[in-house]
Amino acid sequence: MMEMVFGVVPVLAAVLTGLFAGLFLSFSMAVMPGLARAGDRSMIDAMRGINTAILNPLFALVFVGAPVVALGTTALYASSGPVRSLVWSGAALVLLLVAVVVTFVVNVPRNNALEQAGEADHLRDPAAVRAAFEPGWVRWNHVRSLVSVAALVCAVVALLPV
Repeated sequence: MMEMVFGVVPVLAAVLTGLFAGLFLSFSMAVMPGLARAGDRSMIDAMRGINTAILNPLFALVFVGAPVVALGTTALYASSGPVRSLVWSGAALVLLLVAVVVTFVVNVPRNNALEQAGEADHLRDPAAVRAAFEPGWVRWNHVRSLVSVAALVCAVVALLPV
């Protein structure tokens, strides 16, 4: 049974971490550059729609599941795994937690401010609303992307045989 747990949990951590990183990376590579080409009102409407749509069970599974399973993997390795795997899985966990903290400290407050600004058609100065949202959100999303990809590398290295 323990052999199966050691076979499944670390792989699940790597898969969920890959999905976690892919989510943020897709925003850095395609979503935000695409929205950057849109007019102020269109960008605001689209981003408000994305912020609503992303709050779904699959997102929750990935966003919460990746750090939780990384924690489980780290605990497994701490209890009876190779030290090398413990270090790499622990690094993956720390990096995922950095991405979660950035999300809650920087990106979510900007999302909330965008939502509170209201529908783009009713905004007096959509360019100002966009300017308050977009540059910081994008910059910190790049940070989330980089630390998430680094977490993925660590989670995969933790899987490698000693």
